[in-house]
Amino acid sequence: MKKIIINNEIRHGKPIIEGTRITVEEVIGMLESGMSYKEIEKEYGLTKEDIISVIKYISSFLRGENVSKISV
Repeated sequence: MKKIIINNEIRHGKPIIEGTRITVEEVIGMLESGMSYKEIEKEYGLTKEDIISVIKYISSFLRGENVSKISV
């Protein structure tokens, strides 16, 4: 499963889906606006696995688990 990474060199350090420049915030916004997994997959080239990774990331963040930053 792809990871959510934080890298200050990409998108100003916002959490992104590894291997993309798509932020967690953008994917949550897509879901919030009512887009389906299939629509997101088609429009942005993501996989269901990518979207689930975002949901798991947000869930772990809400539980207070640490999210580590990648050093560059």
